[in-house]
Amino acid sequence: MAPSRAVRVVSPGQLEVVDVEVAPPGPGEALVKVAHCGICGSDREVFAGTRPAEFVRYPVVPGHEWSGTVEAVGAGVPEEIVGRGVVGQGIRTAEGTPASVAGDTEGWEQEYEETGFTLPGGWAQYLTIPARYLHLLPEGADLRAAAGIEPAACVAEAVLLADVSAGSKVAVVGAGTLGLLAVQLLRGAGCEVTVVHRNDSREELSRRCGAAHYTTTEGAAALEGTFDAVVEAAGAPGVARTSVRLARRGGRVVLTGIPAADADDLSSLELVSRNVHVLTVFGAPTRAWAYAVRAFAAGVLDPTVLITHEFGIEDAAKALDVLGDRSSGALKVLLHP
Repeated sequence: MAPSRAVRVVSPGQLEVVDVEVAPPGPGEALVKVAHCGICGSDREVFAGTRPAEFVRYPVVPGHEWSGTVEAVGAGVPEEIVGRGVVGQGIRTAEGTPASVAGDTEGWEQEYEETGFTLPGGWAQYLTIPARYLHLLPEGADLRAAAGIEPAACVAEAVLLADVSAGSKVAVVGAGTLGLLAVQLLRGAGCEVTVVHRNDSREELSRRCGAAHYTTTEGAAALEGTFDAVVEAAGAPGVARTSVRLARRGGRVVLTGIPAADADDLSSLELVSRNVHVLTVFGAPTRAWAYAVRAFAAGVLDPTVLITHEFGIEDAAKALDVLGDRSSGALKVLLHP
């Protein structure tokens, strides 16, 4: 078949759009024609060279927030999935191990491998991936919207770990892509959601996503100790401590952000004396992907409201600049091969 156009980061700061050969899928593999692929802050880290060395391998085709259509399958993969819309897990698990069966990305000793970081990703016209990582979408699904399922899966794991139920009072700290997708999922679970953001710029969008209340970080001090659960999705210095203080005694706090540095370390005295349970999310296990896909199929999850910019892959460098420019108003930026 014809070569695939792809964006490749050769080394930090060096990006090129190239032709790459597309091989037929091997045993257990599927070849996906990529429809859309989101750009994440971690993709900007790959380009800038600020992602920790153990979590990237150059040269690499970035892109882990992708959606597409199965073009062909290899031996051992059901032919009937050809033509189906799909999304796919990025973090690899050791095949046949208990961790793989459980969908636990951390529970089994293995080398870190992930689509778009150490393996070719979705900033390309075609992507080859083991079929066992695919999640089938409903017939006729909006693939533009489906590109938001990957970040939704990450916060779906946070929702599952938060152990909420209908009527739970939950704070979401940070109204970026992850935070707003978390709001949608929590609202879908029947929770009363309060968004805490650094300023008031995201109030309207937060309420569109299902938030019942909104406050700035400054105003959040009056709400300390009032939430059954807190989902942190800001990744900024100090927000982990803010999140813990928002939780009631015995509450749960789930941290998803990775700040560059944090001078305000969590206090073990605060955690123990108030019996606050702190959990963390790195990537999304299979159960979280299944949760996010079901929410998408049910109409609970709608990533389209977060899309602000779209570019072809030839303009990937411009797309990265726009995402990094706070004055652009960019929230979710998509590439469409």
